[in-house]
Amino acid sequence: MPAGGYFGRALVVDVTSGTSRSQPLPDGVLRGYIGGSGLGTWLLYQMGTPGADPLGPAAPLAFVFSPLVGTPLTTSAKFAVVAKSPLTGMLTDALASSQFAIAGKLTGHDAIVIDGRAPELSVLLVDGDGTRLITAAHLTGLTAADTDRRLRSELGRGWRVAAIGPAGERGVRYATISHDGRHAGRGGLGAVMGAKNLKAIAVRAAAKVATADPAAVLAAARDLRERSFGPATAKYRELGTLANLLAFNAISALPSRNFQSATFDGTAELAGGAAGNAGGAAEDIDGMRRVARSSCASCTIGCEHIYRVGKGRKVRAEYENVFALGPMCGVSEPGAVLAASARCDDLGIDTISAGGTIAWAMECAQRGLIDAPWLRFGDADALLRALDEIGARSTPLGSLLAEGSRRASATVGGGSGAFAPHVKGLEMPGYEPRTLHAMALGLAVNARGADHNRSGAYEADLSGDLVRLDGGEAHVTAAVETEDRAAVMDSLILCKFLRGVFTDPFTEWAALLSGVTGWDVTGRELRDTARRIVMAKRVYNIREGWQPADDWLPDRLLNEPLSLPSGRVAALTADRLRAMIGSYYAMRGLDPQGRPDRTAVDDLGLA
Repeated sequence: MPAGGYFGRALVVDVTSGTSRSQPLPDGVLRGYIGGSGLGTWLLYQMGTPGADPLGPAAPLAFVFSPLVGTPLTTSAKFAVVAKSPLTGMLTDALASSQFAIAGKLTGHDAIVIDGRAPELSVLLVDGDGTRLITAAHLTGLTAADTDRRLRSELGRGWRVAAIGPAGERGVRYATISHDGRHAGRGGLGAVMGAKNLKAIAVRAAAKVATADPAAVLAAARDLRERSFGPATAKYRELGTLANLLAFNAISALPSRNFQSATFDGTAELAGGAAGNAGGAAEDIDGMRRVARSSCASCTIGCEHIYRVGKGRKVRAEYENVFALGPMCGVSEPGAVLAASARCDDLGIDTISAGGTIAWAMECAQRGLIDAPWLRFGDADALLRALDEIGARSTPLGSLLAEGSRRASATVGGGSGAFAPHVKGLEMPGYEPRTLHAMALGLAVNARGADHNRSGAYEADLSGDLVRLDGGEAHVTAAVETEDRAAVMDSLILCKFLRGVFTDPFTEWAALLSGVTGWDVTGRELRDTARRIVMAKRVYNIREGWQPADDWLPDRLLNEPLSLPSGRVAALTADRLRAMIGSYYAMRGLDPQGRPDRTAVDDLGLA
């Protein structure tokens, strides 16, 4: 019998033939990689063809659950989507929360892995009757939300749907997979799904999974619920992440106009929707009105702040989508930024990569490298037009930008690669590396590319314990620690917004896992598990062509210092970054080129 919280098997579906099989997952693998992004990395290494085209039939797409899914533990209704990224050519794993996580796991599997390419645009159905493909011809071109509604109406009660929008069908390299209004957003997973000719996957619960110690799990759930109402999560409940705009702008950590500046004059207007609505009051702010607060499935925090654009539709406003479509593109009108975010949702594209790529194109147009005189910083109409052209691939410019900033800059040339805002091909989130040096390291070495969720080193920069403008050994230690914590949280899976409620995280997480599985897990073991997961991601990337030069930042960030309002100059030199990377490699047990030795690879259990 498998451990509590697991079924001990993955469902592997070949959509070319429409057949499926069950693959056993031994306890050693489950205990060694847990679930979520950890188990997804192991599965991808096992089942992926080395060197495969991310958009080819030989590149698997994995929906991976965790032992905590389906338990009463708050924020546990999450799943990971894992694949080789069409943006980076390396590992990508995106997490999302929804009822799809619970229904997907209760099909009786710890993961659903999809191979091949369906003969026509299709929907994959998975439930107690097995797997089958049905036509999606009538869903062609629909948004993910409309696809969800249509399918659930056709299929009946109990079905949960993850779908792609038109951008995924058209191969936009940063297309998303959406479900219940949430998104597995980064890395182009929607393009991978579209390349398999899948418009959606629909799942329906057909099994039950037991925990090893139900009483202990229930007691832990009650305790965690109480703590989730405390001060550690108050900011997310009361203001949402939108309030970060003000905080980051105040410390010159808000990237603006394609990282040409670290502050933005329109921040107060954009953040007004958060600051002006503390306590729950609904208030009009330049066409933007907060109308509700909501939660993900099985979550007690309630971080979602819903706004209405004018008298139209409701839109979630979060820091990253507002940063990417606002300050990054120089747009300060709240209504326009939320309209752009809604457009991304309809098309099914990642807001961070969309904003970063468009901001790069705006600078190219400014420099005369792209013939698009209409594409200018601060022009909301230009932003919306660019999004439409990308989602439809309807113009040469739209098709160019649909490739992401790395590929687009290689095509345009003219030195535009120096200010293309990506790491490993993944566009950068809203953190200024020149004023956040621990985060600079975290972004540079992260397996997924420029990503704040798999690193989280900005926590150290903002803690007050480090001098954030002078990166050194302490910053390296902090980056390693936050990366390890993220690896465990992303594999259990628990929401990062819950991280502040734990005083001794690894020990407390071990207790949660022990109650569910029946294993005698310790904090020390979970630390080892974290390092195993981080190392396995690196080993996968090395197999797929990673080179030491990939652990780096855009030239602009190393060659263009920032003048701060205080009069101080913030600079991140190549020498400083190189020194921190070298220390990071040493702490991870890697050689000076960032590669593990054979013994370390053998210990990962990947063979």
